[in-house]
Amino acid sequence: VQLQASGGGLVQAGGSLRLSCAASGRIFSSHAMGWFRQSPGKEREFVGVIRWGAGTTIYADSAKGRFTISRDKAKNTVFLQMNSLKPEDTAVYYCGLNPRGANSYDREYTFWGQGTLVTVSS
Repeated sequence: VQLQASGGGLVQAGGSLRLSCAASGRIFSSHAMGWFRQSPGKEREFVGVIRWGAGTTIYADSAKGRFTISRDKAKNTVFLQMNSLKPEDTAVYYCGLNPRGANSYDREYTFWGQGTLVTVSS
């Protein structure tokens, strides 16, 4: 499976962005697609994840109420809608596929996209 993330850019605080992650190859209902982010000097952190089959989601506390993950199974694409963006959301955002299911453990994600940079200006 190959993942291609897109949609990053520069946005002012309070604004919105929608990231996309298109997958080539088969994604099974038992799989999950997650979003992580990494800021300079920091470790990669979990943002949220969606169960491919059920479509249910789990979010990090930092994302709850502001970010929404969805997927389009027909297009093999997962989305991260980010609203009310803050400067601290500035990071490279990565999508990943977890064949074990939905969790926040990045070591269990076996496929990763190349990352897309989100910069939020104050």
